[in-house]
Amino acid sequence: MSQTRGKYDFCIGLVLAMSSSIFIGGSFILKKKGLLRLARKGSMRAGQGGHAYLKEWLWWAGLLSMGAGEVANFAAYAFAPATLVTPLGALSVLVSAILSSFFLNEKLNLHGKIGCLLSILGSTVMVIHAPQEEEVETLDEMSHKLGDPGFVVFATLIVIVSLILICVVGPRHGQTNILVYITICSVIGALSVSCVKGLGIAIKELFAGKPVLKHPLSWILLLSLTVCVSTQINYLNRALDIFNTSIVTPIYYVIFTTSVLTCSAILFKEWQHMAADDIIGTFSGFLTIIVGIFLLHAFKDVNFTLANLPLSLRKDDRAANGTLLSTYDSFNDDEESSACLGEMQSTESLSARRNGSLSAF
Repeated sequence: MSQTRGKYDFCIGLVLAMSSSIFIGGSFILKKKGLLRLARKGSMRAGQGGHAYLKEWLWWAGLLSMGAGEVANFAAYAFAPATLVTPLGALSVLVSAILSSFFLNEKLNLHGKIGCLLSILGSTVMVIHAPQEEEVETLDEMSHKLGDPGFVVFATLIVIVSLILICVVGPRHGQTNILVYITICSVIGALSVSCVKGLGIAIKELFAGKPVLKHPLSWILLLSLTVCVSTQINYLNRALDIFNTSIVTPIYYVIFTTSVLTCSAILFKEWQHMAADDIIGTFSGFLTIIVGIFLLHAFKDVNFTLANLPLSLRKDDRAANGTLLSTYDSFNDDEESSACLGEMQSTESLSARRNGSLSAF
């Protein structure tokens, strides 16, 4: 009966985590569509300090979608292991990228398509090999887990490292080193996920009619979650404001997910009873998602499609086979290269003008 209940909870958590990614990924598209509609109407844009988006129903639909996604993500931690729920958050990036290519006419290049495919494969592998965490059904059991010496040492180290980064390293190197602010919000995120997990258990007990509000751990978890999330938002916004989003997002995903996996392994002992193939499968899936996210973000501005492959492959084959080009072929290749070079220069010039670069002139 307990095993059946565990599988049922796992399925609920999986569905909630995937629903969360769909809602959050879709929310970016709805908000963007609303802001573009306002721009076409000539309203003051949000980046210029305007608040006309508050009257746009598409923007509100995006905000509600984001709220629904966060609620689903919150609930997922109450049913499924954090080792499964956290990595699946990468699917929101995937959903956003796919929907933007359909509804915002933002082209998804070959690297992006491969990245999407790898993210899906990695997520599938992680679902298949996801660990089973120890059963924690009451706040008393959660309190016992939080008092475990291993977790106390881990949490203390996180707090000490975070304070050093915030008070000492941040003021000196935060503006120049991308890892400082991202590390702060990532390692603190591990504690916030633990708080979410505990509050999820509290909510389940509350619906069961137990006096959860009288338990001091409920209020400690709520206060800790508020502090952790506020700190995360603050330093993540700083990182996004200073550095390129395409660099911040994959680095944040990797460090944050690694921190959560480590915290979850210490707190819930998820890895103790795992077989070797499941451990390898989980890490393989996680690394595959990392590569997919990297391809999706790092090369999103590179204009490379399948149409570019035949010419490159044809030239490579000729070189590999040692074929001597005739004068006519050489002339054609030179003419083709000149046309490509001219087209690239004209594209770069147009791009530079759009970005306001003086070098275009």
